[in-house]
Amino acid sequence: MTPSFDVAELAATYANKSAQDILKLAFSQFGDDLWISFSGAEDVVLVDMAWKLNKNVRVFSLDTGRLHPETYRFIDQVREHYKIDIELISPDHSKLEPFVKEKGLFSFYKDGHGECCGIRKIEPLRRKLSTVSAWATGQRRDQSPGTRSQVAVLEIDSAFSTPERTLYKFNPLAQMSSEEIWGYIRMLELPYNSLHERGFISIGCEPCTRPVLPNQHEREGRWWWEEATQKECGLHAGNLIGKA
Repeated sequence: MTPSFDVAELAATYANKSAQDILKLAFSQFGDDLWISFSGAEDVVLVDMAWKLNKNVRVFSLDTGRLHPETYRFIDQVREHYKIDIELISPDHSKLEPFVKEKGLFSFYKDGHGECCGIRKIEPLRRKLSTVSAWATGQRRDQSPGTRSQVAVLEIDSAFSTPERTLYKFNPLAQMSSEEIWGYIRMLELPYNSLHERGFISIGCEPCTRPVLPNQHEREGRWWWEEATQKECGLHAGNLIGKA
C-alpha cells in the first residue's frame, strides 16, 4: 500500500509513546507488509511485541557467513519459540568470492570494515528492502551515543529509498534503555544469545565482536581497532549521518 501520512508529524506525535503503540501504528499502516529486522537482544523484544500484535509477523535476518555459532543457534531458538519463519538473507556470491580471493578473510583489520560490511551486509539488505514497503529495527538511542542518539521512532529511510519508491522505517525501541530491554527479556523468559553470558553485549560478526569490560560502553566491543565515533556497519548509518 501507499500510506498517506505525514512522517514528521507522526514521528513527533509518537516520540514519547510506547514501543507497542509505535508497532500498532506500523501494522495499521502496513499490515503484513511490515518486516522486522532481527539479529540481537533488542530484536527478540521487538519480535515478541510484534508477534503479540500480529501472529503473521514477517522477520528477516542477515546471514553474513561470519556469525558466531551461538548466533545461528539463537536464530533457530527464536524461530522455534514463536513458530515463525525467519528469512535468512545471504551475500551475493558473485561479489563475495572475488573480494575474498583478492583480500582474504581478515582484510578489515588493515583497511577498515566498510568494504566487507558493504558486501556481507549492505548489499543483501538493500536487495531485501527493495522488495518491501516498511521495516522495523531494534535500534536504541543509547546503543551508540555518537551515531544513534537522535534515532526517530518513525522516518523515511533515506539510505534505502529510491526516487521511485519510498521506504518507511520504524524504530519502536528507540527510547528504551539496555536495562529495560533486559528487564523485558528476563521477565518474560525470552530466548537470548548465549554469548551475552560471556560478556558480549553488542554482537555482530565473529571476527569483529569481542566482550566488553565492566563500565565499557557496549559498542566498544565492535570494530575496536577503529575510531570510536564511526562504529556503524552502514545498515543504519545513512539515515543517522543525514541527521548529523
